[in-house]
Amino acid sequence: MYPAYGARALAAGMLGVAVAAAAAGLALGAPQPAHGVHGAHGAHGVHGVDGVRRVQAGVIITPGMRQFRRESRQGPSTTAQCEQLIQIACYNPAQIQQAYHLPALYSRGITGKGSTIVIVDPYGSPTIAGDLRTFDRAEGVPNPPSLRIIRPAGKVPAYNPDNANMVGWASETTLDVEYAHTIAPGAKLLLVETPGGGSAGTVSMPQIVTAEQYVIRHRLGDVISQSFVATEQAIGSAGIRSLRGAYLAAYSARVTVLAGSGDSGATGYESNQRSYYTYPVTSWPASDPLVTAVGGTRLNLDASGNRNSADTVWNDTYSQTANQLVNGNNGPNPLAGGGGKSVIFGRPSYQNTVRGVVGAHRGVPDISMSAACTGAVNVYQGFGGQPTGWYALCGTSEATPLFAGIVALADQVAGHPIGLINPALYRLAAEHAPGIVSVRSGNNTVSFRQGGRSRTVHGYSARSGYNLAVGVGTVNAQYFVPELARLAAAKATGQPL
Repeated sequence: MYPAYGARALAAGMLGVAVAAAAAGLALGAPQPAHGVHGAHGAHGVHGVDGVRRVQAGVIITPGMRQFRRESRQGPSTTAQCEQLIQIACYNPAQIQQAYHLPALYSRGITGKGSTIVIVDPYGSPTIAGDLRTFDRAEGVPNPPSLRIIRPAGKVPAYNPDNANMVGWASETTLDVEYAHTIAPGAKLLLVETPGGGSAGTVSMPQIVTAEQYVIRHRLGDVISQSFVATEQAIGSAGIRSLRGAYLAAYSARVTVLAGSGDSGATGYESNQRSYYTYPVTSWPASDPLVTAVGGTRLNLDASGNRNSADTVWNDTYSQTANQLVNGNNGPNPLAGGGGKSVIFGRPSYQNTVRGVVGAHRGVPDISMSAACTGAVNVYQGFGGQPTGWYALCGTSEATPLFAGIVALADQVAGHPIGLINPALYRLAAEHAPGIVSVRSGNNTVSFRQGGRSRTVHGYSARSGYNLAVGVGTVNAQYFVPELARLAAAKATGQPL
């Protein structure tokens, strides 16, 4: 996630987190078959309480954010105010809801009622309950049926406003909760906080696996939203295989798992978290065949949320305005939706219809939602370590909770959790279903300076149909939600898809 600053403050950072492998340097071979649906190596480790398998340490994740200043206004800015003061658009919940044609569903009582969205974030936020109430009151969003917080992976250390990592994770948590709720206001919210590394502020990926396995084992939620990434090369194939246990369990339990595709376009951070790869890479867990990878688009909306123009691939790499707000310089810096071909996983069967694009590899992303920093969303944050107020945030850790809300709506229509949705996504795209909207403009090529040289990592361009910049496209939820629920119902009853 990138918080954006200016009069409304966009802040800098990567998609929610960057991940470094303690066992960096694990050898990578050719793409491995996508064990995914029919079984794979699970999480290695020892059993913990309640029979949850506790994976051993190996991958450490840390947030990559810098907070600047909040806007001077007492309430959320309008799009026109943001455009005047900081030269970017910012959007409120009503605009996002209209952009995805959600009022047509709300009028029929489809709000996510009966479903539970699971949001997993290290540390969490000490003010999330109050911040959500303030957000809902100011933005006219109904209060959720419940917001429950659990800590199944162990005791979470007390919030320290002087710990930049904790402040960053609190911001990530707030974005995740407020915008999953924006899309599915009738769904229950379950925030799963993990302990991290205490005062050092580091966070363990195995803790997240343990927490997700607990949620799945106890059937606490229907869709899991994850806003963290790591380049596959930074973890290695053995490390990734050891961390897949939660996704295998989710598949068996018919729980949908989502992950953002990353905020660095066609590149990503090396294991040192300072240098970018100078060739195309793809990030995990988005690349896992049992996870739905959510990429990023840029919306161009009027004050009512209607489109001024068609959605494009999110790529702010070459925007001086976005770079000044996020990075404090004119750029270019990688600032775009992730996408590409996995070097770990082979093409899953549900991508056979797009084999001409992905070849023998798992392709990422699968679907895309709003993520641009030049079209950010308004978020209310009240935790310590920064001024209380309204901030504009962006990145695929915006897109991912947005899509989690969409899945919760489909769960309600289906009458049960719909589980792995990727086969349905590609079936709908092949059928040219009206709920799938092609994104035909833009790319995720990025440039940056590194080692005293200008570098460009050439990515992928959007076109009609599936592509490695936005996946199958984006959604018109008025049609997409019932279409997805229909295919899920057919799958549950054993009817041919």
